Amino acid sequence: MAIRNLIDFGDISRADWDEIYARAFRIMDNPLEFSDACRGRVCCNLFYEPSTRTNFSFQTAMLRLGGSVFGFSDPNSSSVAKGETLKDTIKMVSGYADVIVMRHPKEGAARAASLYSDVPVINAGDGGHMHPTQTMADLTTILRLRGSADGLAVGLCGDLKYGRTVHSLIKALAKFNDIKFFLISPRDLAIPGYIREFMQENGQRFVEVTGLEAVIPLLDVLYMTRVQRERFTDPLEYERNKGIYILSAKKLKRARPNLLVMHPLPRVDEITADVDDDPRAVYFQQARYGMFARMALLMDLAHQERFSPPPVPIGDGRPVCSNPNCITQTERYLPPLVNQNGSGPCCAYCDKEIGRR
Repeated sequence: MAIRNLIDFGDISRADWDEIYARAFRIMDNPLEFSDACRGRVCCNLFYEPSTRTNFSFQTAMLRLGGSVFGFSDPNSSSVAKGETLKDTIKMVSGYADVIVMRHPKEGAARAASLYSDVPVINAGDGGHMHPTQTMADLTTILRLRGSADGLAVGLCGDLKYGRTVHSLIKALAKFNDIKFFLISPRDLAIPGYIREFMQENGQRFVEVTGLEAVIPLLDVLYMTRVQRERFTDPLEYERNKGIYILSAKKLKRARPNLLVMHPLPRVDEITADVDDDPRAVYFQQARYGMFARMALLMDLAHQERFSPPPVPIGDGRPVCSNPNCITQTERYLPPLVNQNGSGPCCAYCDKEIGRR
């Protein structure tokens, strides 16, 4: 596989993904064959914000491969509570581990970590930005249950503004053919500008709607998301939008018989319990498939050679990015890296246009 780090699903080519999925498929069918695949390898899980599924999934994935895991699930139990920088934490643990899995509330944190790590870094979620290994779970579910991702009508419903799983899935599905998106959200939680521009640049077909009931009969995949209280800087914005979409068994009566109902979990009230026993509800299978996909990824990245990254310039404490949730706002030593997108310069960490909050 050609990648060193997995920060954004855009880092993965279609050939890379096909290789990962083929390996995950083999693991699903013959798990004991891979029980020593990472024997002697060590994974460090750095979870700067709460996680159940992703943290447990990576731990279980590494253990099932015969490797071992250390790390923290609460930064207050580490030297972070004493003021240690992200850079110093990464440089330290990359001396102990063969691969680092990191979740962080700040957008672009995984990209920043990769600048200083001697071992591969896997982004397990960075704020409201990206979550590429959840996307691996999503694609594995679709391919395992449908056989192909080409030609699907995909409904993405709920918080599309802060929903990092949605952003990653959109990028991933750009590698497949003839997909139509129904982007279902209140106007306050519509997809961010940089994702809309990505879809336009990549010729992805999409329509933006505010109602679920009208489009549910048209869908092959319905991907529900939670309105995430922790991502809102304005409590009133959260109160306006919580509970706006609720999928029930009654609403599913209008859906196709082979619809896949997916959710990255945890759910709050957006899918009622009476949906769980419907054969179209695959979100618990989705979590299990994610473990196999992460096993396939770890088998490659945990075996890569150690590599000391080149020296990184020290920033002057004045980030060019004005996004208050960007990692550059708190880790002021980071160099102000800039990329280009269709609209002009954007922050290389969080992908926001320079000057746009």
